[in-house]
Amino acid sequence: MSPEMCWRSEPGYLVAQEGVVMRDRVIALCLAGVLSASGAGADIAPLRDVKSIDDGLFVIGLADQIRKNCPVISPRVFKALGALQDLNNQAMAMGYTKAEIDAHVESDVEKDRLRARARTYMAQQGLEPDEAGYCALGKSEIERNSKIGTLLRQK
Repeated sequence: MSPEMCWRSEPGYLVAQEGVVMRDRVIALCLAGVLSASGAGADIAPLRDVKSIDDGLFVIGLADQIRKNCPVISPRVFKALGALQDLNNQAMAMGYTKAEIDAHVESDVEKDRLRARARTYMAQQGLEPDEAGYCALGKSEIERNSKIGTLLRQK
C-alpha cells in the first residue's frame, strides 16, 4: 500500500494501513455514549425541578383527571401518548435514565403534588374538584384549545 493510501477516507469508513476497516460512525456513537454516560447524574436537577417536564406532566395529569371525572369528555389517547413520549425523550436527552424517569412518573409523592397543583388551578378558576367542576374546566380548556384542551374531546 502506498504512503498516500495509509489513511484514506471513504463514505462512512476509515481504512488503516493494516487493512482494518473501522466505521467512523460507530466510533462517534461509542464516544458519544461514553461522554453522555460519564455526565449522566452529575449535578442533574430532580425532574420535578425541570419546569418543562413538570408542566408537561401537570397538563397530562389534569387532562387525565378531567376525562376520569367528567362523563361527557373523553381523551385524545394518541395525543396524550405522544405528549408523554415527547417528555420522556426530552428527559432522556437531558441525561436522565429510564429508571429515574419511571421512578418520578410512578412516585406517589409526585402524583399527590401534581393533584394538589390541579386542585389549586381549579380553585383559581372558581371550580370545585367534582364532576361539574371537571366538566366545566374540560369544556373551557377544549374551547380555548389550551395544552390541556388539545388532549381532550367532548363526546
